[in-house]
Amino acid sequence: MQNITSSAPAASPTIYPNRLRRFACMMYEGVLLFGVVFLAGYAFDTLTQSRDAMMLRHIRQLVLFLAIGLYFVLSWHRKGQTLPMKTWNVRLAGPHGQRPGVGRLVARYVLLWPVPLLAGFIINTLSHALGKPALDLLIVFSPFAHFFWTLIDRDRQFLHDRILGTRLVDSRQPNTWASQP
Repeated sequence: MQNITSSAPAASPTIYPNRLRRFACMMYEGVLLFGVVFLAGYAFDTLTQSRDAMMLRHIRQLVLFLAIGLYFVLSWHRKGQTLPMKTWNVRLAGPHGQRPGVGRLVARYVLLWPVPLLAGFIINTLSHALGKPALDLLIVFSPFAHFFWTLIDRDRQFLHDRILGTRLVDSRQPNTWASQP
């Protein structure tokens, strides 16, 4: 009788971070984004000599969108994590666990926006339709609309991750691409 053993290691199942860790990560991310937005806004105001937030408003919004995008894409590209993701042991991985390419990271950043913008639009529409302007305050919850999709997704991934094939995984698992340049 022959003893057949496989020298290939068995693939360990992927562990996905739970919603509470993702929520905590998003809250921490909001704190750090305050600094990113402040610095980008300060640089914009200094360079344009703006004295009013409404001055060059659309250009300001574009600059802030790009600054936030640069923060996320550079963080995800470098190690697959932002500081809050590292703190909560969450890492961004590609379809096969590899490091996502820059194009996929940019697409992920752009696809992050439609869900909260739609939630904000719905809140604003309801506020006006009901004649209750105070309901506009609920717009602060619109980024968390991403969690609705995780309730029906089999791997609890966000919609933009499902579309792009990226996924948030537990970073305490062996990192297959940490040694890649």
